[in-house]
Amino acid sequence: MKKISLVLLFATVFCCAQAQQKREDVVAEKAETLLRNGLNAGDSYNEIWIRDLNTFIELACKVGNVNNIKESLLMFFKFQGADGNIVDGYVKKTDAGVSYNFYYSELAPDYAAHKNTVETDQESSLIQAIAKYIEATGDGSILKEVIAGRTVEQRMEDALMFLLKERYNEKYGLLWGATTADWGDVQPEHDWGVNIDENSHLCIDIYDNAMFVIAIDDFLKIAKHTNKSFWNKKKNTIKKNIRQYLWDEKNKKYIPHLYLNGSPFPADFDENKIYYHGGTAIAIEAGLLTPEEISISYRKMQENVKAANAQSIGLTMYPPYPNGFFKNSGMTEYSYQNGGDWTWFGGRMVQQLIRNGFYDEAHEAIAPMLDRVIQHNGFYEWWTPEGKPNSGNFRGSAGVLWKAIQLFNAPRSL
Repeated sequence: MKKISLVLLFATVFCCAQAQQKREDVVAEKAETLLRNGLNAGDSYNEIWIRDLNTFIELACKVGNVNNIKESLLMFFKFQGADGNIVDGYVKKTDAGVSYNFYYSELAPDYAAHKNTVETDQESSLIQAIAKYIEATGDGSILKEVIAGRTVEQRMEDALMFLLKERYNEKYGLLWGATTADWGDVQPEHDWGVNIDENSHLCIDIYDNAMFVIAIDDFLKIAKHTNKSFWNKKKNTIKKNIRQYLWDEKNKKYIPHLYLNGSPFPADFDENKIYYHGGTAIAIEAGLLTPEEISISYRKMQENVKAANAQSIGLTMYPPYPNGFFKNSGMTEYSYQNGGDWTWFGGRMVQQLIRNGFYDEAHEAIAPMLDRVIQHNGFYEWWTPEGKPNSGNFRGSAGVLWKAIQLFNAPRSL
């Protein structure tokens, strides 16, 4: 009887594994098909955004025109500010809307660019994307490309230095930005909410600083002419200060914000009850959590999914900010960046589970993301808890799922 039970058990496991592999193959093929026709973020966006491109550039290099991808990366440097800052995205002038304050450059006369100043991830995203491009294509020559008298490598360092000169808080030794929901780009004080002004509440969070740590690591891997000792020291300082000021040891989580000029939320609101899924995933990517802490984080994410009646660990946060805390009408509870379910970050958490040896957890986490791609025949920007998709052909979702599937299929080190 025991032998029969074991045979049935193994047969069930084998069939489940085959079904999972089939779903992964279907989704990977769909992702490759989508990335053959454009680099804009998705149906809701005409622009090429660097924070999005950073998450699907490897897939784009596999199935797209590598020269076009290289030129797309170089375009960001053509709009780079004199202080080293990097824009969020760019678009053909003929396709530019009226929502943003656009920047223009003589180096790219047919294009317009914009920058959401509440964020502090554009510079880090571009550096990470350059490193991924080089790894995917082997084309290190991009570092020697000259734009307005400076090489790409020099301009990458200029971008890092911008963050240290313009977005670095000396007291805490960490980067700052405006108050947003986890990794988001909408502040609560305005109906639109993407630009810092006198009403903004400045703060420090885990997402911006973890992205900076990853960017420094990536820069050190590819840079040929830089003071590596300086950047290693700065990276280690950032990591130390993240642990000291942002990690809540008692609750085994990151605090949402460390405020520099007060909170925009009511005094009786306990913001630390909110658990940030996206920032935590990026912190794991930056090597900031121990294996035990990764396991605890994953279990907490799954608890949050259950409590929110959501579909996946792409759930931005739990609980969401109460209705009315953000003036932007799209930021109600469980909507958009305020508790929407984003494969764009859930997929990145799956990648980190795989990289840290949590294979069973990774398979569990990715399953609902695969299912809904197949069920709805495409990739979407975010989902409501009940499973309504929003903003189609979102390439970031395709990129992170495709990358996770490649990691599943890669040989595991013994």
